[in-house]
Amino acid sequence: MQETAQQYIQRLLGYLEGKSPLDVLSTAPREVEKLARGADRKRLDARPAPDKWSATEILAHLADVELVQGFRVRLILGSSGTPIQGFDQDVWAREFDYASHDPALSLTDYLTLRDKNLRLFRSLSPEKWERFGMHSERGKETVRRVSEMMAGHDLNHLKQLHALLGK
Repeated sequence: MQETAQQYIQRLLGYLEGKSPLDVLSTAPREVEKLARGADRKRLDARPAPDKWSATEILAHLADVELVQGFRVRLILGSSGTPIQGFDQDVWAREFDYASHDPALSLTDYLTLRDKNLRLFRSLSPEKWERFGMHSERGKETVRRVSEMMAGHDLNHLKQLHALLGK
């Protein structure tokens, strides 16, 4: 059974357990990098089950999500209340053939985009953190909530990468 939007929010926010989102957003990419750079391609491409993603697919997903979330935050900052379109990550993984992506390139994209997004977050005034978009599936999301969801998303995928890459 697929989780609801509310269950997804709660799951991702639950990974934070009182941690600062900006701290997680700053440190998680280096941990992802450490795990990925130490693994050979065969290990990165191995799926734990036919319906579960490989590390290669997770890295491609992280890069795409970083691009999407950075764009969403910029839309929100440019026009509070703007509509934010959701997407089906499994459709993207299939249609964009994440399994064929070069994990090193995906990792570079993720790290580069995260650095850019962190610089934006660190530049925000308190007022800008409260600007919001209206997500098509999850409703009102402030920039602060987007940063929390991004941090929880990182922790979720780090857990998966640790399991896949045995570290």
